[in-house]
Amino acid sequence: MLRAALYLRVSTLDQHPETQVHDLRLMASQRQLQIVKEYVDHGISGTRARRPGLDEMMRDARRGRFDIVLVWACDRVARSVKHFLDVLDELNHLNIQFVSFRENIDTSGPLGRAIVVIVGAIAELERSLIVERVKAGMRRARLEGRRIGRRPLDIDRKAVMRERRNGRSLGQIAKTFHISRASVARIIKEEQGAVSKGVSPALLQVNENRPPQSVA
Repeated sequence: MLRAALYLRVSTLDQHPETQVHDLRLMASQRQLQIVKEYVDHGISGTRARRPGLDEMMRDARRGRFDIVLVWACDRVARSVKHFLDVLDELNHLNIQFVSFRENIDTSGPLGRAIVVIVGAIAELERSLIVERVKAGMRRARLEGRRIGRRPLDIDRKAVMRERRNGRSLGQIAKTFHISRASVARIIKEEQGAVSKGVSPALLQVNENRPPQSVA
């Protein structure tokens, strides 16, 4: 007997999932499925990708705690096509079947498996298009001489080292210069390394603030 998980979602707090529960329990009984858990999200919009019930269900799916997911309708899982495809794609990779009561989608049958293949192809195409758009944007930024990534910190390194020699902690120095503890630790390490190698500490400041060269 296959182990089934039910996922239910209602958008407002005054709505109740009884109708969804009744239909899904009846479908599970007709298919001779063992319901191991029901995951419910109350008063949460389907546009939100992160939801307590859905997140818990996906965690349990990765742990292999059920074999099939039953939902009342696809829009109960997600309103965003991309998010729905991501969920369906992950369930498919975990070898977990997906059944939608209203749309009559069942990935265990030939038509359902064809839908999964189409869904996977669409998802892969979308990921490829996103990567290409990002790469194109970075190439254009380089050609225009614009910086990619965060602008380097304009920090008085000598002042940081002076504060450190005066016995101030990393947290205190970070608060004084409005930077993170990690940045303070990095500056101190680089300055100490430069001194040990005989490199002028001022040269590090110049190199860090030098604007990037444009790509011809």
